[in-house]
Amino acid sequence: MSSTPEFLAIGHVTRDLRSDGSFSPGGTVTFAAVTAYRLGLAAAIITRADPSLIALLPDFLPSISLHALPSMHTTTFANHYQDGFRTQYLYARAEQFHHTDVPANWRDAPIVLLGPLAQEIQPEFVTLFPRRPGAIIAATPQGWLRRWDSDGRVWPTPWQAADQLLPLLDVLILSHDDLLPFADGKRDDADAILAQWSTRVPLLVATDGRHGATLFRQGRAQRFPSYPAQEVDPTGAGDVFAAAFLTHLSKHNDPEQAVDFANQVASFSVEQPDIQGIPALDIVRERYPQRVSL
Repeated sequence: MSSTPEFLAIGHVTRDLRSDGSFSPGGTVTFAAVTAYRLGLAAAIITRADPSLIALLPDFLPSISLHALPSMHTTTFANHYQDGFRTQYLYARAEQFHHTDVPANWRDAPIVLLGPLAQEIQPEFVTLFPRRPGAIIAATPQGWLRRWDSDGRVWPTPWQAADQLLPLLDVLILSHDDLLPFADGKRDDADAILAQWSTRVPLLVATDGRHGATLFRQGRAQRFPSYPAQEVDPTGAGDVFAAAFLTHLSKHNDPEQAVDFANQVASFSVEQPDIQGIPALDIVRERYPQRVSL
């Protein structure tokens, strides 16, 4: 097993189906690890997938350290966008993670991101990574906010373990839209839920697409505008944001600057499909020379 990574992402790498029947590798861990790597960190992924996809991962994700465990299936999604909204289908699901799936020396990674997609990470899993000075334990909870029906159509479901998990995290990052189904579609009510959650975790960031992002601390909200972009494919933009935020936060311990930097990086990611738009650090600095950077 390779040395301890600087950025460790845990969750299912997915097959994201395209309309022509082909697929691209996706999932929070894919977008987040590639982002961390292109911003200068040694990045690693722990995942589960079928053997045929595992064999392809080193080519899909060169320079990313992989601990890929075999599963009968690979988590497979199809995403359909219309008027800014996504309809999603889950056609297959890899197995859940177990405590033994995490190499001992990787548990000391300075940044750990739990990125569940389909309830594959159990709440007690977070206890493998005790909070300690200089380390960040973070989660993007979208996979804990999903259920799916017999046809694979994905629907929202309440996050049952929120009260259990939030005190064990340093950072929670999620999409504002993830909470709208639980707030009757009202943004103010979604903000109220986020503000309440933020009293249980030191930092909470809610992304909101072209509306920017909001940093919550102890119930107080601070909003940050997005950066202009020519949107081609928004898939994974929130995961890119999460990795950029955590990378900046780890280096500078300044949440406000980290949100602004993450908004910059995410603006690139939507301009090309899949992971192609995730920028290297010098590209970000070239476009935004006067703005916050690493």
